Amino acid sequence: MNSSVMVHAAHGQFEATLVGAPEVRATAPTRAEALAALETALEKRVEQGELVTLEIGRKGLAGLFGKYRDDPTLQDICDEAYKERDADVQEGRRSTRTS
Repeated sequence: MNSSVMVHAAHGQFEATLVGAPEVRATAPTRAEALAALETALEKRVEQGELVTLEIGRKGLAGLFGKYRDDPTLQDICDEAYKERDADVQEGRRSTRTS
């Protein structure tokens, strides 16, 4: 498991903080020790519970993006719309040449 961690010097020591969870932190005399202590703290937290990924559903228009991408009816509608568009473009070119 990979986690993003912010490491910085603070009061003559190093502090490692889990990005997105500032309460998960460790302080030690060296950078390596701070990272090791944070890793230990994370391992303890994971042992106490279950680490999962949660997907939040999109609302409004964003919820429609990609919803119909595999719908064959939509492809038929798009094909017809493109066909009509192309015919209109060709008609426009012919009328421009005759004007």
